[in-house]
Amino acid sequence: MEKGEIRLRKVIVHILDSTVGLPVLSDTLLDYGSDFEDFLRGHILKLMSSDDKKTCEFHKDDSKVYQQIQALTQAGQSDEAFVEMSQQLASSLYEIMNKNIDIPQADFMEILFETDHEKYLALLKMDYRTSFTHQTQSDAFGNTNEIIKYRAILPSETQKLSEAAVICLSDFSISMIEKKYEINGQKTNYFSKLFLNCSSALSPKSQLSIVTRAIDAVQKKYYHDSEQFEVQMEAKQVIHQQLEETGAVDVPIVLDKVFKEKEEFKQKVNEKLEKYHMDLDAQIEPQAESTAQKFAKQYLATDTGVEIKIPMEQYQNGDHIEFITNPDGTISILIKNIGHITSK
Repeated sequence: MEKGEIRLRKVIVHILDSTVGLPVLSDTLLDYGSDFEDFLRGHILKLMSSDDKKTCEFHKDDSKVYQQIQALTQAGQSDEAFVEMSQQLASSLYEIMNKNIDIPQADFMEILFETDHEKYLALLKMDYRTSFTHQTQSDAFGNTNEIIKYRAILPSETQKLSEAAVICLSDFSISMIEKKYEINGQKTNYFSKLFLNCSSALSPKSQLSIVTRAIDAVQKKYYHDSEQFEVQMEAKQVIHQQLEETGAVDVPIVLDKVFKEKEEFKQKVNEKLEKYHMDLDAQIEPQAESTAQKFAKQYLATDTGVEIKIPMEQYQNGDHIEFITNPDGTISILIKNIGHITSK
């Protein structure tokens, strides 16, 4: 999906401010210009290309959101039906927010759009930001310019939304991002569990984090201190190499390369992955370039306080850097063939 391929058809905004006591629902579609259209398209694209994005499925028998969206599709997606459905969704979300004060106030954008011959519904919860702006007051003595704090600023196009979903109207599949908030004393993904009423798979970013943490935990437990340094770097190198070559991380292949013939270590990692209900044959495909970039450098910190950042290409090249294990068990790092050094 490209930004230019997103064609907005209907947009409405509802104000969900728990300090008001009631949701301020719009009875008409939003009349937006090209700048604001570009703003909304940017947020939709950001969600769809994020590695924090999860894929979800409605619990169709229990989800009021699913039933209301399905009714919209059956009603032909007229303006009146869209406005009515949007008000129902906003009221349901506001009811959850009003019962749980930790959930931030927001404007709730509901957008019907098309791309690639498919129709989608975007639900964007835009939490308010606080910022400063100017205000001018006039009286008999002239103008007075003041700076005031404004508490209902929408997030910019470059800022990440905390909760948002894009629903495909042909199969009702959901792509979403969300953040946990305290509900009845427990951190909960309220957007999926209480509002949409859907179940979700782990995002690529979460899967990659779980795999790397599981490998790291096994290495720390079963390798000696003198070995941990090298095996941890090797694991990162293997993941980086897979991302460079295929754009994906094949978990079984990574474990084979990291632990080689140590089947018991692979099993320990798989046991940790099973606790997160991860597919042990998973192939993780990050979309965002920033996710892969995390593995493009080795970050080293010594017990003497020295920190070193090494590009993976240099780490793999023995002509530029060498790790030497000394007879007393300490490690020396030799950086070779330097033509120029710059202080930063």
